[in-house]
Order: sequence, then C-alpha cells, then structure tokens
Amino acid sequence: MKRKHWLQGGLIAFIGFMLSPLSWWNDAFVNLPLALGFGWLVALAYEPAFEPAVVFGYWLTNVLGLVLMHKGAQRALRPEQRLSYTSKSLVRDVAISLAYTLVIVLLIKLKVLQPAQDYLKR
Repeated sequence: MKRKHWLQGGLIAFIGFMLSPLSWWNDAFVNLPLALGFGWLVALAYEPAFEPAVVFGYWLTNVLGLVLMHKGAQRALRPEQRLSYTSKSLVRDVAISLAYTLVIVLLIKLKVLQPAQDYLKR
C-alpha cells in the first residue's frame, strides 16, 4: 500500500510542479499556453475580456500547481497522516502566484501577448 501512495503522490506532485511557478521553463511551455488558450476561449465570447482571462488563467494554473505539489508530497511522504492545506499555505501560494501574474500583465500591456486574431492582423 505504501508504494501505491508514493506513486499517486509522486504523480500529483509532478503535475503540480509542471503547473507551479517554481521553475523558469514551465511558464513558457505549460502555464502560459494554458492561460493563453483560456484567454482565447473567453475572447471568442467577449474580446475585451481577453486580458483579465489570461491573467486569471495564469494565476489559476500557478496556484493549482502549488496546491497539487503540496498535496502530492503529503500523500507520498505521509500517507497515514491526513494533514489539511492550511490558510497560511494558501496565502503563501497566492502571493507567489500574484508576483508571477504581474509579469504576465506586463507582457500583455507590451502587446507581447494578445488575442489570436490580433496576431493574424499583422
């Protein structure tokens, strides 16, 4: 049973790491494409919502990544203990994600990131 918990926790933690802001490369290959896709979907319905949708999507992937890493490591390393995700952990995860979000907002303001249709207009 320990091996099962270790594998499950490891998989959850790996997915969390891929979504988390803890490595420089995952933003370019995971979080940003997910956030951009989310923004494009929202912009199909209401184009002015592109910017907030990208920011929200990016922020959500980062927070979800940190939460999944925490829960995965907890499951792998302490399967017998059911520790809860504390409000202190959530506040820390949100603060880290907000810092990274400021970078994404700057990229949108500089028109590095924009709705898909605007790339085609050039």
